[in-house]
Amino acid sequence: MEYKQYNGFGLSRLGYGAMRLPEKDGRIDREVASTLIDKAIKGGVTYIDTAVVYHAGDSEVFLGEVLKNYSRDSYCLASKFTINASPDYKTMFEEQLQRLGTDYLDFYLMHGIGDSTAQRYIDEGAVDYFLEQKRKGRIRFLGFSTHASPEVLKKFVSHHQWDFAQMQLNYFDWNFSHTEEEYNILRDNNIPIVVMEPVRGGRLADLTPEANAMLKVAHPEWSIASWAFRFVRSLPQVQVILSGMTTLNQVEDNLATFSSDNNFTEKDREILFEAARLFRSQVHIPCTSCRYCCETCPSEINIPEWLKLYNRSKIDGGWVIKRFGDAVESKGVPADCVACRECIKQCPQGIDIPSLLEELTDALR
Repeated sequence: MEYKQYNGFGLSRLGYGAMRLPEKDGRIDREVASTLIDKAIKGGVTYIDTAVVYHAGDSEVFLGEVLKNYSRDSYCLASKFTINASPDYKTMFEEQLQRLGTDYLDFYLMHGIGDSTAQRYIDEGAVDYFLEQKRKGRIRFLGFSTHASPEVLKKFVSHHQWDFAQMQLNYFDWNFSHTEEEYNILRDNNIPIVVMEPVRGGRLADLTPEANAMLKVAHPEWSIASWAFRFVRSLPQVQVILSGMTTLNQVEDNLATFSSDNNFTEKDREILFEAARLFRSQVHIPCTSCRYCCETCPSEINIPEWLKLYNRSKIDGGWVIKRFGDAVESKGVPADCVACRECIKQCPQGIDIPSLLEELTDALR
């Protein structure tokens, strides 16, 4: 495992993101998830990230159970305050510590600041309260995760000297979004970066056949997903790279990637960016399967799964929607959308979900 020094801590470059733990019957499959956590920790992972909204709160409960098997000083634990889940930051923090079975958190974040929420974290007292908890030793390092525009990010960064920040960073967004600008804002303010969505919700683990072939010709021994990690590892401001590992194969592949030197050359970077351009031409919807949209959907539509099918149809043809529509695990179907637009408010990517569900409805007829 590769480690990088951070304020006297040797943090593993690979972190375990507990947002996409394996499930069974709609709940975390504790037996399988425990095996994955154990494999990761024994493989050298020391950074574990969760949040109150992950798995509807069960992620923190599960980690509180499984991490009892390990010495508290053998790992660093990160969680977050989510203002949209509840504005009562004092109660939420105490409940989080209880669920996680600890009296302090190594890393704590203002969760998912956006253009509509960033100022609320400041104005409603959350930032000042958690700075106080840091002074008391109940939080070691205080930071934030961001989906904000560069302009809002600059303003939030200027509030005080943050210990770290978490941002969505991958080679696709680096090329086709304002990710590089966000990275530079944090770098210029000397803020270490924890990366989320390095493989863009798993979408960059398997591109189109043409883009995959381009990468395999260059490095037959590298998995497609490992290209994404190697790019992010090459950025000097990056401290930890999170992966929401759901299967044993993902854990093993990631451990292999981070146990070797990151021999990622400028030529590799050029090849990867060319593959990204080819991939982009064949992908329509930039959904990362974060599932924030599902939490507020009154029709209980499994939006990421329907959008995944839609994206596949853009690559394989429109017949895919009718042939595989019945296989989508979702209580609600696209036709059940009431166009309340709550999903758009929750979507970090700003996707016009109701319009896409309307297109899916037409395609399913």
